[in-house]
Amino acid sequence: MPHRTTLVTLTALAGLVLVAGAVWMFLPTGGDDGRGDGERLALGAQLYDAHCAACHGADLEGEANWRQRRPDGTLPAPPHDASGHTWHHPDQQLFAITKFGTAALVGPDYQSAMLGFGDVLSDAEIWAVLDFIRAQWPDDIRRRQAEITARAGGRE
Repeated sequence: MPHRTTLVTLTALAGLVLVAGAVWMFLPTGGDDGRGDGERLALGAQLYDAHCAACHGADLEGEANWRQRRPDGTLPAPPHDASGHTWHHPDQQLFAITKFGTAALVGPDYQSAMLGFGDVLSDAEIWAVLDFIRAQWPDDIRRRQAEITARAGGRE
C-alpha cells in the first residue's frame, strides 16, 4: 500500500504542476523594467498603501519573524524590499500570486493568509503595484530579478 500512496501523491503533484503551468502561461503581461512611468508608479504606491501595506509593511519590510510559521500554520507576510524573497520570483509568478493567492499556485492544502486580489484589482493595477515594488529595489536586485523573469520566459 505505501507504494500506491506514493504513486497517487506523485500523480496529484504532477497534475498540480501542470495546472499551475497552464495558468502561468495564459496570464497577461505588463509593466517594464521596474522603473515604470511616474503615473503608473504613483498608482502602484497608492494601491500598495491601500491593499498591501497593512500586512507587508508601509516600507515593504514585512512582518516580524516572517520565516517562522504561526500556530495556525500560516507564515507572516514576507518583506517586499531587497531583504525579502519577492525578487527571487519571476514577474508572472508574482502576478499570479497577487491575482489568485498563494494557495492557487502552490496547492489548496498550503497554509497562507495571502488571498488573491483578482476580484479587487484589475490586471493593470496589479502590474502597477508590482512595478512600484520593483522600483524600490536597488539596481543590482532589479537586474537579478529581471534575469530570473527572462529565464522563466519573460513577461510575454
